[in-house]
Amino acid sequence: MTPRGHRPGDDDARNRRRDDRESAPNRSGEAGRPRAQGGPRQDRNGAGRPRAADQRAGSGRAQSGDRDRDERRGATGQRAAAGRSERSTAGRPAAKAAARQRPQRKEPTDPPRTVARDVLRAVRERDAYANLVLPVLLRDRGLSGRDAALATELAYGACRSLGLLDAVIAEGAGRPIEEIDGPLLDVLRLGVYQLLRTRIGAHAAVDTSVALVRAEAGTGKAGFVNAVLRRAGEKTPEQWVEALAPADPVGRSAFEFAHPVWIAQAFADALGARAAELREVLAADDARPLVHLVARPGDITAEELALVTGGEEGRWSPYAVYLDGGDPGKLEPVREGMAAVQDEGSQLVALALTRATLDGPDTGRWLDLCAGPGGKAALLGAIAAIDGFRVDAVEPAAHRAELVRKAVRDLPVDIHVADGRASGLTPGYDRILVDAPCTGLGALRRRPEARWRRTPADVRDLVVLQRELLSAAWDLLRPGGVVVYSTCSPHLPETVSIVADAVRRLGAQQLDTRELLPGVTDVGDGPGAQLWPHRHGTDAMFLAALRKPR
Repeated sequence: MTPRGHRPGDDDARNRRRDDRESAPNRSGEAGRPRAQGGPRQDRNGAGRPRAADQRAGSGRAQSGDRDRDERRGATGQRAAAGRSERSTAGRPAAKAAARQRPQRKEPTDPPRTVARDVLRAVRERDAYANLVLPVLLRDRGLSGRDAALATELAYGACRSLGLLDAVIAEGAGRPIEEIDGPLLDVLRLGVYQLLRTRIGAHAAVDTSVALVRAEAGTGKAGFVNAVLRRAGEKTPEQWVEALAPADPVGRSAFEFAHPVWIAQAFADALGARAAELREVLAADDARPLVHLVARPGDITAEELALVTGGEEGRWSPYAVYLDGGDPGKLEPVREGMAAVQDEGSQLVALALTRATLDGPDTGRWLDLCAGPGGKAALLGAIAAIDGFRVDAVEPAAHRAELVRKAVRDLPVDIHVADGRASGLTPGYDRILVDAPCTGLGALRRRPEARWRRTPADVRDLVVLQRELLSAAWDLLRPGGVVVYSTCSPHLPETVSIVADAVRRLGAQQLDTRELLPGVTDVGDGPGAQLWPHRHGTDAMFLAALRKPR
């Protein structure tokens, strides 16, 4: 709301004058060191965030001390003001003069953006997980409804978009992001996200960001943030892509949809002959996903759960329900253990294991070899309970084993805290699920910051672990039994390569996994199955079924 007596343009004029006095970068582009090369910044493996193009902000020799000088200017201005205040308050009570010299900074009254900023700070400073930090902050600060929705969109969206945001920030600042103070960078990311990836007005995006910095760090640094955000707002998102994205199709799509290039290339490789769908995959991966619930078999049906929650029954799993948003933990069926949050793709993995044809009778010995945090073990346990079967669940980490214990309470599931490669369990299982630890590239849409933490170097160690876990499961499987191997990643070294190695080394008989997903279309040419967010609305789960010959 415009204050009474306030003329349009007053704020912009004052901001421009403050920019000239206090802020870097300056209009001649001398705000930071020039970069040696343009295009997206990559680490040695081709991963990481894109770097802004070389010296697009202007020309001239860089001055490495600009940031400190900008901040000194702000501090000098404050000291000068304090001096004037001292002279003007001569003879007044000392306490009153001191109060005027040192005004108290107050937190801006913008709870949603403050929460979003604090999430970004936790991710940057502590390598925290946004999806764990945000719910706690929302509860602690009493945000709900539209405020909670805004905080969620800004926090998760900015975390997903870091590479694109950082490239624009570096261009607007005229310096690498590594030379920008962390607390300022958090607010800049928040502000640029609002400018380029939401419908929030430019004035609101800039003004609220500047207010966050001014309240915490003072006028000088607020001026710097103001200048960078105004430059970011000078171009449309499409113009920034045109200016900063690599020329090759994969690199351009990766930049536009905020993915590291190596991940985009991994998706293109997994799509194979349908690599033209890459933009669709990246767009779906970059969008806010629906919440998926699973109705516990024997307790509640998907139809009943949809009616109770106001959701919609799933397309593929007979137990899935979709919610558009909200806090599922507040739903009565979830609180009472009749339902849980679980991606529909994960539900299909567990169901595939129960549907596989055995050679010989099912004696009711089932095993989840990589059970944490417990979602698939709980669904397997609920199905097993109907037939009087039992499930063993193995998890090496004690805290994750406790999560499994909570997920499977009142179900016929026995938990073993052990390494799946040496569990000490007695062989003879009919069905074994190996939902192996992986890069998680197929679930990036639900883990906002994960895409910027993974590197190609992670794959090497994970592939070794995946191979060892599948071999251990094979040793525990009875002749005629079935192992389902799955990952929440479509990356070929973690999927078809692992399965091909097992077939060659272990003599496994590979089943046509597509037959275990009745009604689910477009999962590939077989014998494995690959789900995709743009085709199925699920995480990009891979699964393959292997039977042990007699």
